[in-house]
Amino acid sequence: MKRYIPILSIAGSDSSGGAGIQADIKTISAIGCYAMTAITSITAQNTTGVSMINGVAPELVAAQIDMVWKDIPPLAVKTGMLFNREIVEITAECLRRHDVRNLVVDPVMVSTSGSLLLERNAIDSIVSNIFPQALLITPNINEAIELTGETDPALQVKRFREMGCRNILLKGGDNGRTDVKVDYLSLEGETDFITLRADAVKTPNTHGTGCTLSSAIASYLALDFDIEEAVTRAKIYITHAINAGARVKTGHGHGPVNHLFAPRHMKYIITRTREK
Repeated sequence: MKRYIPILSIAGSDSSGGAGIQADIKTISAIGCYAMTAITSITAQNTTGVSMINGVAPELVAAQIDMVWKDIPPLAVKTGMLFNREIVEITAECLRRHDVRNLVVDPVMVSTSGSLLLERNAIDSIVSNIFPQALLITPNINEAIELTGETDPALQVKRFREMGCRNILLKGGDNGRTDVKVDYLSLEGETDFITLRADAVKTPNTHGTGCTLSSAIASYLALDFDIEEAVTRAKIYITHAINAGARVKTGHGHGPVNHLFAPRHMKYIITRTREK
């Protein structure tokens, strides 16, 4: 029996299609996995900003997760924009109940255009309820500073460890450097960082890069790569996606990356079924 490789994204919807659930579906599909979703919030946004956000009823978020899990248990899960404390708490409860394995947490707090995407009362709840369940968290520079109060990567990792985080990817895409973008991966039990470098791409089209990267990591984890290899492959994927969309004008602000620069056929696993 052939089965696709299912990935669940628990995140918000982006009406302009470049970030959030829409970016996750494109990324997961492009890598050759089967994308499923639990939508936490609806945004009215485009490449220039966000004009309105409404959270989905927490009970409906839980129902989406539970119905997916009942029928198509995911091999990896990523969380993105969880919006408010109630959604965070019910999501965490669902993840505990289903004993999620490959959980990638993107602590989405601010959009590329600068709009706040997370209510303040949700931050502490993510730290206490979601982080300890995560296999990997992927904060960017600003999120890492906000969450830890530190600017030094080593001290940030120390603070994240105190929060119960096992593996941490500190993303450096927003560091202002024009020559190279550097991410730091800290693995559980290791004292040294793994440094991931990519040439910087001069383009305004960076909308949804964090969502895309975390979805790519979840996909590669589901494909049975270890954390270092999954992150490395995801870094290569997002770099190619940025390059492929760098000179395409979509909207009047921060345009999207090209998620589908080289889509793969849907992959599957073969499982044995017992004959009756």
